[in-house]
Amino acid sequence: MPRDLGDADTLLRDIFGFDGFRPGQGEIVDAVAQGHNVLAIMPTGGGKSLCFQLPALMRAGVTVVISPLIALMRDQVRGLREAGVAAGALTSGNTEEENNAVFDALHTGSLKLLYLAPERLASTGTQRMLSQAGVSLIAVDEAHCVSQWGHDFRPDYLRIGALRAALDVPIAAFTATADPETQEEIIARLFDGATPETFLRGFDRPNIHLAFQAKAKPRQQILDFADARRGQCGIVYCGTRAKTETLAQALRAERHNACAYHGGMEAEQRRHVEERFATEDGLIVVATVAFGMGVDKPDIRWVAHADLPKSIESYYQEIGRAGRDGGPAETLTLYGPDDIRLRRSQIDEGTAPPERRAADHGRLNALLGLAEAQGCRRHSLLSYFGERPEAACNHCDLCDSPPELFDGTEAVRKALSAALRTGESYGSGHLIDILLGTETDKVRQRGHETLPTFGVGRDLSKGQWQAVFRQMMGFDLMRPDAERHGALVMTDRALPILRGEESITLRRDTLIRAAERRPAVRMLVSEEDAPLLSALKAKRRALAEAQRVPAYVIFTDRTLAEMAQSRPDTLDAMARIGGVGAKKLERYGATFLEIITGAATQDVHPARRKLAGRNAGSLYDALLEAQSGLIRGADGTDKPVSCSAAQIAKVAEQRPDCLDGLERILGARRAERFGPVFLDVLATAD
Repeated sequence: MPRDLGDADTLLRDIFGFDGFRPGQGEIVDAVAQGHNVLAIMPTGGGKSLCFQLPALMRAGVTVVISPLIALMRDQVRGLREAGVAAGALTSGNTEEENNAVFDALHTGSLKLLYLAPERLASTGTQRMLSQAGVSLIAVDEAHCVSQWGHDFRPDYLRIGALRAALDVPIAAFTATADPETQEEIIARLFDGATPETFLRGFDRPNIHLAFQAKAKPRQQILDFADARRGQCGIVYCGTRAKTETLAQALRAERHNACAYHGGMEAEQRRHVEERFATEDGLIVVATVAFGMGVDKPDIRWVAHADLPKSIESYYQEIGRAGRDGGPAETLTLYGPDDIRLRRSQIDEGTAPPERRAADHGRLNALLGLAEAQGCRRHSLLSYFGERPEAACNHCDLCDSPPELFDGTEAVRKALSAALRTGESYGSGHLIDILLGTETDKVRQRGHETLPTFGVGRDLSKGQWQAVFRQMMGFDLMRPDAERHGALVMTDRALPILRGEESITLRRDTLIRAAERRPAVRMLVSEEDAPLLSALKAKRRALAEAQRVPAYVIFTDRTLAEMAQSRPDTLDAMARIGGVGAKKLERYGATFLEIITGAATQDVHPARRKLAGRNAGSLYDALLEAQSGLIRGADGTDKPVSCSAAQIAKVAEQRPDCLDGLERILGARRAERFGPVFLDVLATAD
């Protein structure tokens, strides 16, 4: 049975160091703690892990967490242990001693969270072990991995439904990217078709700045973007393995701390990069999308795409790895004709049935629509996921600098006419040659120089025509047809424009140099507070290196930024900083206070330190002061009597309102000496 749900706020403050839930978290925590079956779709960085970690502490027994990556599991286990929670993981990367420690904790009943990779469910011994471990809840992270048509499909996720049925326990599934089709798959495969309590908590990440650029000099564009954010942790995603190597080398040549990561590397090399990324400040990883699924590192300040992602879902998940601490983060996505051709060919050469490939082309068109958006990008992104934001975000490149628009109806009609007059049998390159009147061998061989549309588009350049075709696909006016080897075919949406019944507005695609379009770098703190933040980071790094843990396990960037801005000067004030729970206050509070105040922190009794930041803390101080005047009685001649720190703390927490209540805590003798004045202090407290 779960504990009293009133425990949630106390655990949130004492264990995780937060004064309140993020929007939507509280309801989900409540439902999971009550033992309901739950499907929660929350934005990346929206606090999904807390929604199963906190209920695990509120429920009897152990919570099993199915998670797709060893690095992710290790991160979360380290963070939980640092906060004082009994957590463990059974992974292929464990030592024998680590496995034995987890089994011992399971046997004694002390373990609260057990992380497992889905592949471990294939072992018959795993289900037997779990059936004897007192499992009370299964939490599934990255639940979209159950979708057989998803980009992150993991076959062993299909075993989770059977495990749930065997253990007869509730299941809570979490994901950041699940369209309606994927949601149906999750419900069918994890919940056996039963309808879970579903929470859709929106997709907006307002702290992330969105930006796209057409490729001009793509390597230099990435180097300029990274240079403006020198020293910040970032990820650069590339479409090929080879490109990760060359771009990482180019960044190192510019004196950036950068390394490559891709699936062709040896497992030990990949683990080394993952470890560096977790522990080093300011490292840039240049990677294929094999890197980062489920990354729990909260202080990634920027994500750049050197090549166009596969879809809006992929784009959203990949940029979501930035700014998970809620601090300012930035993105840049480059795109060009070669990217689009690559993505089209990947779809056409896949093994999916024709209807699925057509849908994937539609998804890619939606991403092009976001790249070629005419207004607020966040509005376009959220609209794709079914949300209707009321106003522009003022936090994307198009809100920063609105694009120049023009009536593109004539240009679009020319392009559609060229496609029709060539039997919708060619791609954009050949159609652009016809529109420009370029007599290539291919044009002459097919007699296309005699078409009425030959040369009618000389008013635009080749690059501008490429932009027109990109925008047409972004509006889903044309799609490549796999049966015609990628030839562009009109959709029904194009017919009203072709017939002159509708007009269309396009963007002027002027290739402005990246340095001129680069948005201002978003900073965590003001220039005035930056030196203190650097000092706090240096102390954090030293502590992390000594303990051989990632720096953010000590405190996140956002927590340090709040310290630098508010400059707490007591443990009480430090305890009110977001992310400073009771365990971390005890371990690190005095150390970081010394950095902020420049003076050694006065020793505080452990009983008082546990009350730091709470009303009971100031009440403790008032009771201690009241006691000091009565230790030898009212006239100062009696035998000394005093209460222990633990007793005073208990009075401050329980706030008894009568002498009998005080006597139960202090005993008769102390209640007689201090009772009346203590009751006065309690009565006047807030």
